[in-house]
Amino acid sequence: MEIQAIGIVGAGQMGNGIAHVMALAGYDVLMTDVSADALQNAVAQITKNMDRQVSRNKITAADQAKALGRIKTTQTLIDLGPSDLIIEAATERETVKQAIFEDLLPHLKPQTILTSNTSSISITRLASRTDRPEKFMGFHFMNPVPVMQLVELIRGIATDAETFDACKTVVDRLGKTAASAEDFPAFIVNRILMPMINEAVYTLYEGVGNVQSIDSSMKLGANHPMGPLELADFIGLDTCLAIMNVLHDGLADTKYRPCPLLTKYVEAGWLGRKTQRGFYDYRGDAPVPTR
Repeated sequence: MEIQAIGIVGAGQMGNGIAHVMALAGYDVLMTDVSADALQNAVAQITKNMDRQVSRNKITAADQAKALGRIKTTQTLIDLGPSDLIIEAATERETVKQAIFEDLLPHLKPQTILTSNTSSISITRLASRTDRPEKFMGFHFMNPVPVMQLVELIRGIATDAETFDACKTVVDRLGKTAASAEDFPAFIVNRILMPMINEAVYTLYEGVGNVQSIDSSMKLGANHPMGPLELADFIGLDTCLAIMNVLHDGLADTKYRPCPLLTKYVEAGWLGRKTQRGFYDYRGDAPVPTR
């Protein structure tokens, strides 16, 4: 199956990043969100990010103009029905994702492939609630999408080879690298990354080090480009907690128990950069550790 028209559900950080790379690769993109402001902000963010790429000679101004011309937006979910491939990039809540797919199903072409950008939720379970589990898979981009080179492709138990090959072809056309992952909680990247972040929060919680010393230690001692607490703020502490809960519930191992301090920050609404406070306070000229 040849894919040309791509529907993207969700205009947040992941959705607009996916739209950005798909349009640059020559795909026709239709992005939907319940919020008109979110759609407007997404197009503005894509334009800003492409401006940066032009200034760094990564793309030409002509490339940018053509790509932006391929991106359309709508607040009506069912407008995505004629798409060849749909990538759901809504909030990391299973009930929300299920509702989106249920609303889409009556309007899809028989050959449309459904995918989710979920970072941790069972692909098999999501697929089982649709009429096409063999044409459903995980399509997990890393954040920020225009920069990060990896895409995890996750087969559900029913995903057929044709669907996997079609999605792999898309990843290749984007100039990114596909990693094939099995459908177990959090897949590959987050199965390894999130427990490390959670352990960093435990290290803070237990007073072994403060925010600054923990992040500096991992940057200078392990050559990580960002410290784990800085990275958690970038990802979103609510997302980190959601993934740890998926790991804990799905694998029933106490080593995946979310740190109580992580839960406390989320309860406070201190979710990281997107709320201006997390393990760092971003309301001033420079980030300041909150512990």
